[in-house]
Order: sequence, then structure tokens, then C-alpha cells
Amino acid sequence: MKPLFSRFALPLTALTLGLAFSCAVSADTLDDIKAKGKMVVAIDPTFAPYEYTDDKGNIVGYTPEIMKRVATDLGVTLEYQKMAFSGIIPALIAGSVDAEGSSLNVTAERADKVLFTIPFGKTVNAVLTRADNAALSSQPISVEALSGLTAAVKTTTAPEQLLKQFNTQLKAKNLAPIKLIGVDSIDQTLSALMTRRADFVFDDITVVGALLKQHPDKLRQAGELGDSQWISWATRKGDERLNKVISDQIAHLASTGELQKLQQQYLGVTFELPTRDFIPSK
Repeated sequence: MKPLFSRFALPLTALTLGLAFSCAVSADTLDDIKAKGKMVVAIDPTFAPYEYTDDKGNIVGYTPEIMKRVATDLGVTLEYQKMAFSGIIPALIAGSVDAEGSSLNVTAERADKVLFTIPFGKTVNAVLTRADNAALSSQPISVEALSGLTAAVKTTTAPEQLLKQFNTQLKAKNLAPIKLIGVDSIDQTLSALMTRRADFVFDDITVVGALLKQHPDKLRQAGELGDSQWISWATRKGDERLNKVISDQIAHLASTGELQKLQQQYLGVTFELPTRDFIPSK
């Protein structure tokens, strides 16, 4: 980005007009998208079945199908920028991309930084372990059962934050904490589990289900833990118009039943989704 001020001072009127023009140009992302004919979307395509990369390198899944319809409705092309999940919200806030296409757990903390669209999914976390791991055979699963074990989890995600909350509970009971191995992708969590560096993977129920489907004889779901949360996208705080376009498309797909078909196709479950009052309080 070029610096706002050069080494030569501009006349005050010219500077004021220039600043006003700059703000007008950058103030509305929706108009910018329409003007350039494409929507640049940040994504970490490692969250199957929500968003992932197929054998041909295409970004596919439940959420890309929705985003594709948003772009079609706007009459623009869709351009994805792949990046680590931890960089998604910073890139969005910095204005490096028009929008973000990675599934986000709706939290009060994130709502302070970004503007959430209406939800398109629901999440609850589950424990995935090796089929031969007797340490997690008790049912129902409990936080105490994870004491002293090692978890593989994607960094800066809601599952990681929940494990840290579990450690606070364990500490209060004078029990050993869960050891965390933070990684960047689902494949890396699976690798840590299969090479026995981790005792379990902790992630969304649909992610765990997809991994279990790939290795039914080697893996076992040990149970669900924690509260459920809504899953959504986010825009920058000032992008109310773009946010509404995306939210309206999600609502339209839900009203026609197409969203439920996509959920069944990719997730194996369907959700009743709210359109208001879905952001939790602090």
C-alpha cells in the first residue's frame, strides 16, 4: 500500500478531497465487488465436509456450494485465497480480501471484531481416538476422562479454546491437564493421532465423522463434549450491505429447501437455523 503522505505536502483542499475520495472508494465492499466483477474470499479448505480440496485441487464442500450461489446472485466470479485458519480474520479485518469463506463458530469474542452472517450450520465437538485406545472406552465421555491425555487440535479454533477451558476445570479438581498439540489442518491432527503422538483428536462432530468414515476400522468416536454453537461466515463491521446479501442468500436457500439438501448431501444431518439472536452473550 502506498503511503498516504508523500515527501511533498499537498494543498489542504486537495488533501481533503483526496481523503474523501479514498474513503468513498473503500467504504463499500459490495460496490467494489460489483465494479471489479469478482469476489475475493479467504478460505482454509481443510475443514471437510464444510470446505476442503478435492483430488483435482478444487475447493469443494457444503459452504463453497453456498458461496457459489452468492457470487452467481451478484453476477461476479468467485476467487478464493487459501491461507491458514489463524490468518482468516486478520486478513478480513485488514481488507486483504472482500469476504471470508471458512466456517466460523459464532462467539461473542469474534462478534466484537467482525459482523456475522446468519448461521448455515451447527456444531458440537467430539472426541476421536484410535480403536485400540482403552483409555477412552468409558461412556458417556467426561472431561475427567481426558485428564493427562494428549489432544491434537487445530490452533486458534473453538475446539482448542474449549480444551483450555477443560484444563481450567481439571486444575480446579487437582487433576492433570490435557496436553495440547496445536496444528494447522485436520490432516495433521489425524497424523498426530495415528502416529500415537496424540491420544485423541478434538473437533466438530462432522469433521470427526468424516475422518471416521475414512478409517472405520482404525478409529472410534469416544463421545461428544461441550455446548453446541452456531456456524457462520463473517464480514467486516462496516460491510452491512455485503453481509445482508450473503445472509439473504442463506435464508433463501433455507426457504426453498435447497440448503437442507446441501446439508444432507455434505454433512449427513440437517439443522433448524435462526435468523436473529444467535450471537451468545459474554
